[in-house]
Amino acid sequence: MNAPILSTKDVTVRFGGNLALSEVSIDATPGLISGLIGPNGAGKTTCFNVITGLLPLTSGTVVLDGKDVSSLAPHKRARRGLARTFQRLELFTSLTVRDNIRVAAEIRNTWKRFGDRLNASKEAERIIDLVGLEGVADVAVSEIPTGTARVVELGRALITRPKVLLLDEPASGQTEQETAAFGRLLERLAKEDGLAIMLVEHDMTFVMEVCDYLHVLDFGKIIAHGTPVEIQADQAVLDAYLGAEDQS
Repeated sequence: MNAPILSTKDVTVRFGGNLALSEVSIDATPGLISGLIGPNGAGKTTCFNVITGLLPLTSGTVVLDGKDVSSLAPHKRARRGLARTFQRLELFTSLTVRDNIRVAAEIRNTWKRFGDRLNASKEAERIIDLVGLEGVADVAVSEIPTGTARVVELGRALITRPKVLLLDEPASGQTEQETAAFGRLLERLAKEDGLAIMLVEHDMTFVMEVCDYLHVLDFGKIIAHGTPVEIQADQAVLDAYLGAEDQS
């Protein structure tokens, strides 16, 4: 197995007297899809915010591609190969799907990273084809359904050519068919392109089908790590999360 390209080591976050994360250690590995799951309020999005630099940590470290990036600004982490989507869609709704993706390429071209500038228009067409958006490429984002907009956000992240991709609730708003197609796309990106993917998601059917490895958060602490099979048999996880869902 490849070594992790992204790791958090004993990350702790406090908001005043509130302990949001407590010594959280998780990682993402090239070629694998990892899941970060847990009940509402467990600290999943907080963890993503720390990894991407949107939220400072109280203690611990974030390591990306062998470098401690704990003190770097979000745009500097992005330049080092970290990309993310958000639970709340962050798209230019007045622009077309094509232009949304092309703009992301143009922003990337402002980065001083190895001088590897992209042909924004050409690369946008490649991404549109890769993620299956050809049929809506010229449609304004305001006119497409939420499930399709999730794919547009994925395309915007991919055009930056990341090494690590963080996805926050990527299946939210998708139909069953869209979710299945999205899962197949993620598997292809991980297995064929070697991308390290980590996702936060409440759709447990989706998580168990696409993830290779899972980290479970509860009240800001990791209570379990393992494969989907191992996690589904873990009594602590059943008590804190999966079992509670089964009873609802």
